[in-house]
Amino acid sequence: MAFEEALTKLEGVVESMESGDLPLESLIAKYEEGMALAKACQQKLAEAELKIQQLEKAAGGELKLKPFPLETAED
Repeated sequence: MAFEEALTKLEGVVESMESGDLPLESLIAKYEEGMALAKACQQKLAEAELKIQQLEKAAGGELKLKPFPLETAED
């Protein structure tokens, strides 16, 4: 599942849970579905972060890989 698809589904789950119209059993099922979708989104983001790298031209003209600087939650 693509990140965007998982995120859209997660947003739908959150909206349905916030509606207040669902019985407890349905809320629990939606919560489980939402947690699985959130985990899938986090995994896709982690994979994307690993793939993002900057190419930096070295003095000799060869290319070297430089890790992409990631922001932390504290930034």
